[in-house]
Amino acid sequence: MTDQPLALAPERWQRLATAHQAYTETVSPYYDETLQEVTRRACTTGSIGKADIGALLMWKRLRADTPWASELMALADADVRRATAAAATAARDTSLSRSSAAQAGRAALASLPGFRTGDALASAVLTAAAPDRMAVYDRRAHNGLRTLGITLSHAPGRYSRYIEAIDQLLTAAPDPIRNWTARDVDTALYWMTTYQYSTNLINTRGK
Repeated sequence: MTDQPLALAPERWQRLATAHQAYTETVSPYYDETLQEVTRRACTTGSIGKADIGALLMWKRLRADTPWASELMALADADVRRATAAAATAARDTSLSRSSAAQAGRAALASLPGFRTGDALASAVLTAAAPDRMAVYDRRAHNGLRTLGITLSHAPGRYSRYIEAIDQLLTAAPDPIRNWTARDVDTALYWMTTYQYSTNLINTRGK
């Protein structure tokens, strides 16, 4: 990523908008209830514990039959909450840019099993902690950026660069995209490369 403003062709902005619409029309409005419930508890407690990490794991449809899951369960919930509280504080810090807050929040989680590498679960925790600022990362959203002509490397610090890319999209976007949340952008990016979106696009073109 660079500091240069994004200059997407109009058809790419339209593709992003169409993907977002397809997502909202296709995915159940109740799908994010788990994420929203975790967010409500995180707003009250200021942290996210093992039970809610388990809920986010299910929401993200990630595997739990892994060594790191056993390691995480072996930790005291208080220790997990110390790490997630630091991450939540960083992610919510409006004195930091969105990407700097993402970097600090991601670093605060790095000591926990399951959060040392990869950004999928970590991004879910950060989004639950700061839903107005953060966004969920996964390989489909990564591929969605590529579809728009935006390169995101897998080098360390990927999550903060991902958030920077979303921030730049929101800054450069035409209405109504510029009024989206970061979460709106991640769902649109996700849907751009799913089988369902491809099918919807083919069906639309065939009408």
